[in-house]
Amino acid sequence: MEITNVSEYEEIAKQKLPKMIYDYFASGAEDQWTLRENRNAFSRILFRPRILVDVSKIDLTTTVLGFNISMPIMIAPTAMQKMAHPQGELATARAASAARTIMTLSSWSTSSVEEVNSTGPGIRFFQLYVYKDRNVVLQLVRRAERSGFKAIVLTVDTPRLGRREADIKNRFTLPPSLTLKNFEDLDLGKMDKTNDSGLASYVAGQVDRSLSWKDVKWLQAITSLPIVVKGVMTAEDTKLAVQAGVAGIVVSNHGARQLDYVPATINSLEEVVKAAQGKVPVFLDGGIRRGTDVFKALALGASGVFVSNIGRPVIFALAADGEAGVRKVLEMLRDELELTMALSGCTSLKQITRNHIITDADSLSKL
Repeated sequence: MEITNVSEYEEIAKQKLPKMIYDYFASGAEDQWTLRENRNAFSRILFRPRILVDVSKIDLTTTVLGFNISMPIMIAPTAMQKMAHPQGELATARAASAARTIMTLSSWSTSSVEEVNSTGPGIRFFQLYVYKDRNVVLQLVRRAERSGFKAIVLTVDTPRLGRREADIKNRFTLPPSLTLKNFEDLDLGKMDKTNDSGLASYVAGQVDRSLSWKDVKWLQAITSLPIVVKGVMTAEDTKLAVQAGVAGIVVSNHGARQLDYVPATINSLEEVVKAAQGKVPVFLDGGIRRGTDVFKALALGASGVFVSNIGRPVIFALAADGEAGVRKVLEMLRDELELTMALSGCTSLKQITRNHIITDADSLSKL
């Protein structure tokens, strides 16, 4: 079957992957309302295209934290990618490098920071969970620095793991042939099989529930890498993040896998952008399936988007066709964004403005 859009990879992945693994990547928390809303919210944003603009040349290049990339589409952290494909994070890293964009490696990757670095040059960020044992965190940050990672993406929405009922029913655990590679030498690379979710039990035992803004300062003190906070959804927390001196913010609801019935990230984006007041770049993840989605996020003030938070397009493409699948996803999203820009009358990312879209809030304001 010829793949014509990124969503078509999901059915292929569903057929290829064991049920426990497919469900882990595909599911959300509790009623999965936010999981559906992450997608549905994009469909309620409409375009206001401009016409008779010379769009014979379109520039998608941009800069993120000072790094030049080919497009405002980057790869979000997704844990345990070797469950999807034997090459896992190594294939994803190579695909991102070939597309000249950024890959974010999960703390809970099944390839170590050193192994990912060995795939060759590329701009890579490292996503961090803060463990109760701060020496574990210190070692991991040092290893990421030595392996050439360019930023730390601190996940701030996971003091406990959200209730993911598919994982409970499946008694999810990491397959015995795999380990959380970054923690292998610390005897923290395995999950125990439990009567519910092995990952939930692992998080309860290892992740620090006391994490607070003072720990952002602690992290800044142990590394010279820029700190991006991932999991911000409100203006109040945006202002605190700016005060803490972070380098960037990712508007994220953890792929709808933490607290159900929070808004779609695209619906929270504008609030965060306004509160940031241009002091730090704001990025978005969650729900991106089309180049039109990327355009809408940029129009609402995002500096770029991260695709495939906790699975979805990148991971399904990886399962279906390895590195080639991930390359294809990035290529399709890039081409769709370029087409959307052309049909909207924009020749560069800077020309994409709030006036190019209509949201539910705009419609209500006219009543």
